Amino acid sequence: MAYDTTNIFARLLRGEIPSHRIYEDDHTIAIMDVMPQGAGHTLVLPKASSRNLLDADPETLGALFKTVQKVAKAVKKAFDADGVVVSQFNEPAAGQTVFHLHVHIIPRFDGVDLKKHAGEMEKPEVLTENAEKIRAALAE
Repeated sequence: MAYDTTNIFARLLRGEIPSHRIYEDDHTIAIMDVMPQGAGHTLVLPKASSRNLLDADPETLGALFKTVQKVAKAVKKAFDADGVVVSQFNEPAAGQTVFHLHVHIIPRFDGVDLKKHAGEMEKPEVLTENAEKIRAALAE
């Protein structure tokens, strides 16, 4: 399938939709997930147009996962998490719902279950607060 330039992440990258950006470099951005499965749920996206991992240029993947590692360390630190889940879905059968390559980073805590994916929208003030925590951890 062809890349759909009207998908929500393509629109976000063009500045047509607001986001709580945490990190940005020449090749990637990291944003707060607006329907988080847990506090601090973050998404990392390449700026390059790719539907998913299966059609991405290998150089895009290199830059993407460099940012994923950097942001995952900051998320773990910012939330004093016991661990982090790093997940990425490819095609509808695997759970992909937005067809722009992206990676989920979710802080995990012993004994705390995750909320349903794409459940309910988080309050903007909570997303702002969580983004600030992660930005502070990245700055250290």
